[in-house]
Formats: sequence, structure tokens, C-alpha cells
Amino acid sequence: MTKVFIDGSAGTTGLRIHERLAAREDISCIILPDEVRKDPSARREAMAQADVAFLCLPDAAAIEAAELAKDTGVALIDTSTAHRTDDDWTYGFAEIGSLRGHIACSKRISNPGCHASGFVALIAPLVSNGLLKRDAKLSCFSLTGYSGGGKKMIAEYESTERNKLFDAPRQYALAQMHKHLPEMVKTCSLEFAPAFCPIVGDFYSGMEVTVPVFASDLTGTIEDIRALYAQYYTGKIVHFDTNADEGGFLSANAFSGRDDMQITVCGNDERILLVSRFDNLGKGASGAAIQNMNIYLGLDETTGLCL
Repeated sequence: MTKVFIDGSAGTTGLRIHERLAAREDISCIILPDEVRKDPSARREAMAQADVAFLCLPDAAAIEAAELAKDTGVALIDTSTAHRTDDDWTYGFAEIGSLRGHIACSKRISNPGCHASGFVALIAPLVSNGLLKRDAKLSCFSLTGYSGGGKKMIAEYESTERNKLFDAPRQYALAQMHKHLPEMVKTCSLEFAPAFCPIVGDFYSGMEVTVPVFASDLTGTIEDIRALYAQYYTGKIVHFDTNADEGGFLSANAFSGRDDMQITVCGNDERILLVSRFDNLGKGASGAAIQNMNIYLGLDETTGLCL
């Protein structure tokens, strides 16, 4: 029986992880009483007893938790931004390059950001296979459900007295300093950060990430991209679909409640749209964290996931 501790189990990511793990017979969750769940000594003791600990915390608290876990032997899976570009941690997107093998033998795994997951899935294979140059100047827009903003944003959107501006999609991170940009650049081996336009909409969960590219920016064609994705993504969690069209539309909440990701390519020979769709709380957060745990434990990576 694998013992698991979720440090920060009251947040949206922690709650989804607990929900998935509670249905499994091979996992035993270590639960701290509310009065000590923030106590450093109690948290360290819980991590010392655990085989795997999920850090579902703000960045500063995740750094503190990693320090508490030193010399305990526990494997950490950090869902915060704190360690995603740290070379001492393994970036937890198993489908990219050789990362699956590194995850399997790492005790320090940084879970990717939700927006970053969609971008990395689209761009990293193109760069590593020479279809897109590292100095490409890209743009990216990403539609997300409001659960990505955590409990405060969920409460704001679900309030009966909410601001009328919440009725329409809202763009944010206007200063082009979004916290996911560093991992997007590093993991994809890019020289420039993309012009990034994240947008939150009036739906609970789901995400649609789109990267437009011109044929002149590529060393191949739209069919070369499709062929590469079809060869690259053959698993059950990230999969390439040749026809994801929903009568001329692509809904951002199509994968709400699921832990997989769909990759598709739209457009024409001159202007190409690369699109990934998934749940911001699934492959964009909790689902990816559980997938990483499964890989580390030597289990089928889909165990306990909703696909």
C-alpha cells in the first residue's frame, strides 16, 4: 500500500487529487487534522511517513515544504510554479522527449502549469524535430475555465451578486509577465517568449490553447505537422485527433472533468492553428500530478484517471 500525503489538500488541485486517490485501493492517504495541517513539524512528520507527497501550495510555501522534506526519503510532486525551471527537479510532462524516463527515477518532480501544458505539447515536438526554429516569435492564446483561478475566483464567479463583467470572457496577464512563460520557453528550447494572451471564461473547467503559425515560419508543411503529432502522441493521455471539428467550432470545455489532452491541427497551407484541449484541473494540474505519481511508482500511468 502506497502512502500519500497531500500538503495543501484544501485547494482546488489538492481536492481533485484527493478525489481521484480516494477511489483507489492501492493508496492510503495521510490526513492531518485541521488544527495542525499548517504546522511545520506535523507536515514534516507526515512527509516522513509518506512514499509520495503532493505539494499543492503557493510558491513560497512549496519551497518551504521542499526544505521540510529534506532527508525524509519522500518523493515530492510540486504543483506550484516554484521548481518548474529548477534543474534539480524533473519537469513532469511525461510525453515530451525523455521526460517519462526521468520522472520514473526522480524524487523531485515539478508539475507543469495548465497553460504551459497546452503550449509545450504543441511546440516542443516541432522544435525538437526541426519543424520550427528556436528563434521563432510565436503568439499563443489560451481559454480557461474560472476554476484555474482557485477558490477566490470560483467564489467570485459563482456569487449571486457577481460583477456583470464576469458574464463575458476576460483577458488577463496584460503586462506579458505570466508566471508560466519561463517554463514554456525553457521546456520548448525557445529563444523568445511567446506573446501570450490568457483568457478566463464563464465556465468551471476546461482549457483550449491555440498557437497560430505561418507556413513561412516552418521548415515543413501542415501535413508534416500532422504526421509528426500522429507519430509523437500515441498514448491514451495525450492523443492526436485529425478531426476535432464540432460543426465549425472547438469548445474550450469539451474535456472538462477528464485527465487526457487532445491535440489537433486546423487551418490551411498558409495559416495554421495548433490546438490543444484538456481540463485545466486534469492534465493541466491534478491529472498530470497523478500520472507522474503512477510513473514514479512503476504503475500503468492511466491508473485512477478519467479518460
